[in-house]
Amino acid sequence: MDLAFTPEELAFRDEIRAWVKDNLPADISHKVHNALRLSRDDMQRWGKILGKKGWLGYGWPKEFGGPGWTAVQKHLFEEECALAGAPRIVPFGPVMVAPVIMAFGTPAQQQRFLPGIASGEVWWSQGYSEPGSGSDLASVKTRAERQGDHYLVNGQKTWTTLGQYGEWIFCLVRTSTEGKPQTGISFLLIDMKSPGVTVRPIRLLDGECEVNEVFFDNVQVPVENLIGEENKGWTYAKHLLSHERTNIADVNRAKRELERLKRIAKTEGVWDETRFRDQIALLEVDIVALEMLVLRVLSAEKSGKNSLDIAGLLKIRGSEIQQRYSELMMLAAGPYSLPLIHEAMEAGWQGDFPGGVWANAPLASTYFNMRKTTIYGGSNEVQRNIVAQVVLG
Repeated sequence: MDLAFTPEELAFRDEIRAWVKDNLPADISHKVHNALRLSRDDMQRWGKILGKKGWLGYGWPKEFGGPGWTAVQKHLFEEECALAGAPRIVPFGPVMVAPVIMAFGTPAQQQRFLPGIASGEVWWSQGYSEPGSGSDLASVKTRAERQGDHYLVNGQKTWTTLGQYGEWIFCLVRTSTEGKPQTGISFLLIDMKSPGVTVRPIRLLDGECEVNEVFFDNVQVPVENLIGEENKGWTYAKHLLSHERTNIADVNRAKRELERLKRIAKTEGVWDETRFRDQIALLEVDIVALEMLVLRVLSAEKSGKNSLDIAGLLKIRGSEIQQRYSELMMLAAGPYSLPLIHEAMEAGWQGDFPGGVWANAPLASTYFNMRKTTIYGGSNEVQRNIVAQVVLG
């Protein structure tokens, strides 16, 4: 197993690094490096810059307009973007639903939906979770009844991330109650501007409205918006979730935030405290171990071997690491990490922050927000059971 990059891969990394340096807007990078609020415009502006280059769908094959990069090249691209302070690509379009449309959609659906995703023009949302149907997605109750050339959709989705910006949403809906719960689920693409669609933001502990409830009241959806076959949506959902859970691991973001943790520790005067440095060292070891796990998978793919399906394991370790670095940042700043002043998380704020270090302003918000990581995308408790079944049989 060779974990070293080839000269060609190193040259590719240099090319990506140079391009990102020249094209990533400085105001966006500043916000990301300091965990300040990103607006819809910030996220979509970067997405459109990547789209113009043909890199928003960086994981796409050439036949669908992507660059056709290898797994290693995709990893290097993600790493350089993260370390430069680029926002995470909003994944619902290019990373999640696009592979499903490529694999199971009709040519007409591919021609209709993929260009808007690739360019960054169309904002997609995910309609999976419902009240009472989170990790147990097979229990979804949102109904889609076939009526001639359209479906009539009624129900509710919840925890819809950034759904207040959504223009289209991909949904798991129940089209049959016969047989096992998994066999009656279908995969629909729904225009969020359709009559009967209502989005209600959910205000979280940090004061943000990052997630939403989405209600469907007699929403008419054309039959041609059904992906694949009716009642086969569970198969397509599993295909999508493997992309989501790998994306959640986000080892490159963890590497960037590790450096931010070190900056905070030095500013707050705790860098020289041996016990605190030990905690940072333990975190760094775990981040390196997670990266080695990713590289092992990439090495197996490069050599043509079957890599272990470890999306769940990557999700577990990555989400726990995200929680740990947010906790250590809070500990480093001590009581000055506690105030939650919303205005201080806007770029250019000139007010007074307790302790005088404005970089501590986002710490409490980030800490609260990171509580979600071990729950969404399939809770870690459930993922551990899945990993155990894969390893032990």
